[in-house]
Amino acid sequence: MTAVQEKPAKTSTKKLEGKLALVTGGSRGIGAAIALRLAADGARVAISYNSNKTAADKVVAQIKELGTDAIAVQADVASEADNKVLLAEIAKLGKLDILVNNAALFEGGPIDQVGLDQYKRLFDTNVKGVVATTIAALPHINDGGRIINISSGAARASIGGFGLYSATKGALEALTRVWAQDLGKRNITVNAIAPGVTVTDMMEAGLPKEAQAQFVSKTALGRLGQPADIADAVAFLASDDSRWVTGKTIDADGGLTF
Repeated sequence: MTAVQEKPAKTSTKKLEGKLALVTGGSRGIGAAIALRLAADGARVAISYNSNKTAADKVVAQIKELGTDAIAVQADVASEADNKVLLAEIAKLGKLDILVNNAALFEGGPIDQVGLDQYKRLFDTNVKGVVATTIAALPHINDGGRIINISSGAARASIGGFGLYSATKGALEALTRVWAQDLGKRNITVNAIAPGVTVTDMMEAGLPKEAQAQFVSKTALGRLGQPADIADAVAFLASDDSRWVTGKTIDADGGLTF
């Protein structure tokens, strides 16, 4: 097959203008950075948050300062009822174009020190939450839309004490591959971003300083990730530039080796 030479499409600094995005867990950390980056590219943005309304309202105010619309809705991503309310609120703004499944929980511990209660908390948020939100969102997503799941480099690493968390992210990458096949007929792409160790309050609380230093030493670019590093990768997948990419997990980790 011969490649067809086409004129480059005209580009805009607002690649997502007119689009509507939902970012779960968008009140802090990586989620807040993603919401702000999509807004900077012109998207209207809805964020969900679990409990911190003050932080969510701050992100909404920052988005509006960028000249686009935003709302925040409290929702437990694992709750079918909460997701119905969330999507009903978003429907007032129009149909979705971009869903970013970002909300997640991290807890660590070796297998001889964890219990089924921790298993339930992690899988409820990190896996069931992604499934529940996606199921609720699908009738509201335009054909040709984007679903972007936030995984982790831990999904394919062997890090002591990360077993349950790593398993949730491994499940997420499997869902990403299969959902891409399920939704290809609607021209909806499904991809994942796998951050390396990224500076957030969740990371600061769960990873001792000495461990952070070890990860820096194993990262080709010699630093920990910043939320903006992940947000920029998400912005690519949300745009038309990624139209031929689906079912993939992209590592955004600065060249981290485990």
